Amino acid sequence: MSKENLYDIIKKPLVTEKSVGASANGQYTFEVRKDATKTEIAKAVELAFPGRKVKSVNTVYMPSHSKRMGYKFGRTDSSKKAIVTIDGEPLEFMNI
Repeated sequence: MSKENLYDIIKKPLVTEKSVGASANGQYTFEVRKDATKTEIAKAVELAFPGRKVKSVNTVYMPSHSKRMGYKFGRTDSSKKAIVTIDGEPLEFMNI
């Protein structure tokens, strides 16, 4: 897989109370493409953050759910998130 495709795998980091607490243990949460595999996610994280080694990757499929705004109904998009455990220095975007 080319480097351009690896950069497209990670969409954005997910920053919630739970993910910020897990960052103390070296676990970071990212929204990833739905068709990405664990090995592709690990390669993409190591490419995006040089000098870090990925210890493990856990993925969770987040199905869509119904949402209501006033009298209008709709559905959210389904997505996939990856919880990545990293050895080494903490990542810069999580220094809060």
